[in-house]
Amino acid sequence: MGIASFSNIIDLISGGDKQCDDAQKRSLFEEALLLTLSRATVADSNINPVEVETVQNVFRETTSTEVSAKDIRVAAISDLYKEATLERYLSKVSGKIEPSDCQMIVKSLARVIKVDGKISPFEVEFFNGVVKALGLSPAQTTGLEED
Repeated sequence: MGIASFSNIIDLISGGDKQCDDAQKRSLFEEALLLTLSRATVADSNINPVEVETVQNVFRETTSTEVSAKDIRVAAISDLYKEATLERYLSKVSGKIEPSDCQMIVKSLARVIKVDGKISPFEVEFFNGVVKALGLSPAQTTGLEED
C-alpha cells in the first residue's frame, strides 16, 4: 500500500511550508490518521489484536481504503520516528489539513484506545500529546462547534 511510505508527510517536513492542493491535503490527512492510529496500538506495552482490527475498520470507514495488519504494525514502529516524534509530524500536518480532519483523527484515536476496555496512563498521555500537537481546544476535541 502506497500510504505506508508516508511520502506526503516526509515531503511536508523536508519541504517546508509550501501550499497543498486538495488532493495533497487528503493524502496528508490519511497518512496522519494511519500514523496516529497505528502508533496508538503500541502506546502501551499490550498490543491487542482488537486494536489493530479497529484501526483497519476506522481507516476503511474514514478513507474507503483497506489497510493490512502488517501495514499497521510497520507504521507503528516506522523508521520515520528516528527523524522526529509523531507529535512533530502532526503539528506540521495540522496547519495543512482542515480542523475537521484533525477532529476526526482525535475521535478515531479515542475509539482505538477504548476498544479493549482498558485505558492505560500511557494511552491517556499519548492521546493528550496528539490533541496538543494537532492544536485542538477541549471544545474542538469533543466536537463542539460555534454557530
